[in-house]
Amino acid sequence: MVRVEPGMNNELGILAQDLQRKLAATIDPAAREILERAIAVLEPGRAHQTSGISPQLLAKFFGNKALVVGGEPPLTDNAKVVLQHRYFLKDNNGNIVEDAKGMFSRVAKAISEIDKLYDPNANTGESEAKFYNSMAKLEFLPNSPTMMNAGTGAGTLSACFVLPLQDSMEEIMKTATDIAMVQKFGGGTGVSLSQLRPKGSPIATTHGRACGPIAVLSHLSSVSTMITQGGKRDGANMAVMDVHHPDLMEFINAKHQEGVVHNYNISVGVDDEFLQAVESGGDLILRDPQGGQEVSRVSAVEVFNQIVAGAWRNGEPGMIFLDQVNRDNPTPNIGPITATNPCGEQPLLPYESCNLGSINLARMIRVSSEEIEIDWDLMKDTVHLAVHFLDNVIDANRYSVSEIEQMTKMTRKIGLGVMGFADMLIRLGIPYDSEDGIATGRQVMAFICKESDEASSALASVRGAFPAFEGSRHDYPGAPKLRNACRLTVAPTGTISMIAGCSSGIEPLFALAFRKQNILEGQTLYYIDEAFETVSREEGFLSEGLTDSLSQGNSLKQREDVPLWVKELFVTAPDIAPEWHVRMQAAFQEYTDAAISKTINFPNEATEEDVRKAYLLAWKLGCKGITVYRAGSREKEVLTAGTDVSANDEREVQASQSVLRPRQRPQRVRGVTERLRTGNGTIFVTINSDEEGKPFEVFTALGKAGSSDSAQLEAVARLVSMALRAGVDPEEIVSQLRGITDEPVWDSGVLVRSAPDALALALGRAIGGDYANPVGEQLALIQKEDIQGGKSELITGIQNGNGRSGWGSCPDCSGPLVYQEGCLMCRECGYNRCG
Repeated sequence: MVRVEPGMNNELGILAQDLQRKLAATIDPAAREILERAIAVLEPGRAHQTSGISPQLLAKFFGNKALVVGGEPPLTDNAKVVLQHRYFLKDNNGNIVEDAKGMFSRVAKAISEIDKLYDPNANTGESEAKFYNSMAKLEFLPNSPTMMNAGTGAGTLSACFVLPLQDSMEEIMKTATDIAMVQKFGGGTGVSLSQLRPKGSPIATTHGRACGPIAVLSHLSSVSTMITQGGKRDGANMAVMDVHHPDLMEFINAKHQEGVVHNYNISVGVDDEFLQAVESGGDLILRDPQGGQEVSRVSAVEVFNQIVAGAWRNGEPGMIFLDQVNRDNPTPNIGPITATNPCGEQPLLPYESCNLGSINLARMIRVSSEEIEIDWDLMKDTVHLAVHFLDNVIDANRYSVSEIEQMTKMTRKIGLGVMGFADMLIRLGIPYDSEDGIATGRQVMAFICKESDEASSALASVRGAFPAFEGSRHDYPGAPKLRNACRLTVAPTGTISMIAGCSSGIEPLFALAFRKQNILEGQTLYYIDEAFETVSREEGFLSEGLTDSLSQGNSLKQREDVPLWVKELFVTAPDIAPEWHVRMQAAFQEYTDAAISKTINFPNEATEEDVRKAYLLAWKLGCKGITVYRAGSREKEVLTAGTDVSANDEREVQASQSVLRPRQRPQRVRGVTERLRTGNGTIFVTINSDEEGKPFEVFTALGKAGSSDSAQLEAVARLVSMALRAGVDPEEIVSQLRGITDEPVWDSGVLVRSAPDALALALGRAIGGDYANPVGEQLALIQKEDIQGGKSELITGIQNGNGRSGWGSCPDCSGPLVYQEGCLMCRECGYNRCG
């Protein structure tokens, strides 16, 4: 493809205008796609402006904020809170010993020192100043592990890891140990279950039967439960299974009970063969992972529908398009890619890792008195600086597993991505869900792709190509050498985007306003998107009523007091049709050699067919994976008037229209008492059943009689009893309580995480079925003395007040939680449940 630099002659602009006219008159989707790509290439430097905002207002409020070296970083109050809580160094007493300038200086100095490895006479002071200035201006930020650990001598600087998982006890236990070591130092891990023999397969050496991939996954999940990364956050994981594995259906259903394998995202690795069979109504061939022989055949449509149903139910499993991933695998000579990092944006070979960083597109803007446009010169400089920085991180890194260091330095993959894209569009006056929005995303990533290739090539001319270059896809006659096998990744930026004060990744705005209660002062504080507040104030429609409505999750589109152009420009994720989400992901994927972490949002009333269409569209548009989230799907919500429901949902609607009242207790009931060991002492759980044998009430006794723990547990038991008597499904109660973690202990080979968890375990055994032998708890073969202990919280998806998140409150600060970029995160303190 011919790439045109910004600022070339006007004839290309005239041609682009002609193509725009043809685009407006074209209906055929394929033809529109071709025209859009041509336009994006022809006019990468065009200026955009919304008629509702004057250039003067844009220049006043959306202009660049200049910052000289040594100046104070332009941090928001929220960013300062996040940095103080999670990033700044502390002394042994927990006192903060650095500020933002100190942190950026520490990181810049540590990373710039690597220049001396390649040139003993290198002027590292120059690199240090450039690195500092870019970070302090919030133009580029590395991933969290780098900012937390660089210059401290502790912890990893990378976020993404994939580990091998082979079919032997020794290899499984080694992988478990490696996961523990990686997560201990701050990394997230991905594994493929595809090589493990199916459940029940004979084992020649022991004459036994294989436990199967899901039991192995449960073991790995138990390992991760015990680890808190450097005391800062829990480990995150991804498990992938090939669609042809005989245990596929058990894998698809592994997370139907929320909280069981709670620290693993799961995705099915599909190929073109399977998806073509789905479209044609053919069969899916299940194959023995050891020899590849056909085991059986099942309906491809039925399997696909099961995947879709799970995604509709609670967002999992996701889907990874392995053929597309391996078409872009830069080193097929080493092996195929079968797994990704926890959020899916970084496909990696076994033992590979990748360090990430993101350019803040919201600052890649140039404003004059007459127009606002993308600052291509600044973007070019930032891309080259970032590639240099991330390549240095590979050598500055501390690797917890020797094989990871060896493999990482063989391919030297880096993951340069973006954040603040939604902010950039707003400043350019472009609605996210528009053809212009898609074209802008495509042209921005095309430019970054070109410049990152040139930057990597320039490094290779001085430092050499990545060692596995020979025989790679980049090794062909006349090809330039490259320092890095992969350069680009659009990763989750939940926390670093909060530091940068911009929108996350390539996601649209999640909300325009949210509120936080100041309990001590009895105040309600509102946080409003800066650009929206600026426009609404200047246009005269800002009001407390508007802010309060938006903070409760109501749509801006419902407001009659807001101009139409504002509604179109400030569109939020819940109001964007899933097709636009997928198309935006696909536009960025065209020029991203790794993959994209993005959430495809659906309203609560979306159907399984809607999810099905999104999965197939993502495959056809060349995406490498897809993650969906239906509002409220992680927790059953009360359906409200106006919501479309099927006949199967009528019972839930009827229940929501009346108040549930507990049944009267009969004079005599029968029950069983179970004793369990918890970190707070031995607990006795008595479960009484009604005349039909169903759990009716729960009583508990904790060894620490009279303690606050005992009182709180009694309160939980009373509420559980009330719920049971009112007819609440005991499986729902088990799902909510199972996995709550305080001080985990092992009791007869079962991991009991807390007193509420013990109550749920006893109740689960009482109702039998899948709950009698909970997945993920039957392993005690963990070298606990080699793992740094720490508490691990489980977010169970409690519905919050605005009806949007479905996730409840942050365990650290009680702020609202949102699900974006495949991650669960707090918008106030930066808590996250991703890699």
